[in-house]
Amino acid sequence: MRKIIFLVILQLLTCSVLAQNSVSKDSIISDTVKNIRFNYKQLIVPAILIGYGFWGTESGQIKSFNTQIREEFTEDIDRKISIDDFSRYVPAVSVYALNAFGVEGKNNMRDRSVILITSTIINVGTVFALKSLTKVERPDGTSNNSFPSGHTAIAFAGAEFLYQEYKDKSIWYGVAGYAVAAGTGVFRMYNNRHWLTDVAAGAGIGILSTKIAYWVNPYITRKLWHGEQNKSTSFIAPFYDGKNLTICYFKTF
Repeated sequence: MRKIIFLVILQLLTCSVLAQNSVSKDSIISDTVKNIRFNYKQLIVPAILIGYGFWGTESGQIKSFNTQIREEFTEDIDRKISIDDFSRYVPAVSVYALNAFGVEGKNNMRDRSVILITSTIINVGTVFALKSLTKVERPDGTSNNSFPSGHTAIAFAGAEFLYQEYKDKSIWYGVAGYAVAAGTGVFRMYNNRHWLTDVAAGAGIGILSTKIAYWVNPYITRKLWHGEQNKSTSFIAPFYDGKNLTICYFKTF
């Protein structure tokens, strides 16, 4: 089933466009969903990060280290910096921004969006479940939902998403995404909202959520579209009423 996802009208005029039953072969762009295959080695980094986070909820030594880190970060704080509220979304948004500027990623709009939605559902569900179960007090004492860091989880899920979509173009896209994600985690500690173990666990959960989304995407795609060929179509439809010229751009998939 095709859905119109984007319509730009260059002038504020009424546009009458007659739908066509056929589209020329040259205007059809076929994409194959490109996913990463499961490999146990891909679990090492997120497992270490998540494991360290859980260890910190029980280990007195790690809790003491958390406190030391917190004191180092908050020692000279004059005011909070809320950049982490926005930077967490930057890596994921960058995937769509790059595509808009003509840098094509691994998957088309539909497939990457399904992957991102799947990752977000896994990510947010896991984070909120753990917050409810662990009830770790925040460094600033405002609430008991510190573990894990949701901001960091979203940022690292987006960084892994950016890396997977653009690593074949340049690894530096992924490096930039992970740098922004790491900065988000640092500012969560700087703002006295999370412990180091919260940030570590959030990073691991975010990375793993996106990896899982890529692994299960073929199954989800088959269920949603029943194995139909993935086609993306775009065309420009000019309309002239004798006085004004309007150009409509349609993109369907």
